Amino acid sequence: MPEQQANDSAPWWDDRHRPRTSDVRNALEECSRQVAAWGLALPAIDPVVVDFGLGDFRRRGLIQYTVANEVAAGYCGKLLFVSDGQTCPAHRHAVKHETFFVMRGQVVMNIADQTRTLSPGKTLTVPTGVTHSFTGCGNALLLEVSMPSTAGDNCFLDLRIGDRGVV
Repeated sequence: MPEQQANDSAPWWDDRHRPRTSDVRNALEECSRQVAAWGLALPAIDPVVVDFGLGDFRRRGLIQYTVANEVAAGYCGKLLFVSDGQTCPAHRHAVKHETFFVMRGQVVMNIADQTRTLSPGKTLTVPTGVTHSFTGCGNALLLEVSMPSTAGDNCFLDLRIGDRGVV
């Protein structure tokens, strides 16, 4: 069976949301080294490196490998890599319901004004409409299993992201 290429789950992450080329190269090298040290493999797909248009990838950003984003079938699976101290900013989804599984490392998840530290093997489900963010405590790799990612469903508290917070 031929290898399938995952659907691009983030066509709306345009150049405004991506860091400088040198930052992208360094981030991908760091991610690859760390994942190899963990003894894991990444899918053979192009990742999306995002700084959310804030220009500070080391503090606010992530690397996203979309394994599947099957809108018609109703599911999405992604690997998300964050570095030590790097945060995916607070946001909610208008439609998407998602579950995070920590594969390696540790993250602090902020969800609905509660803070939880998750280590490998732990999961956290985020219902539709609930504000959440996460930060790496050291490098971390998460699996996101969710409803499909669609344009306009990400509503960030920081209105500098996207179109007045909507991506």
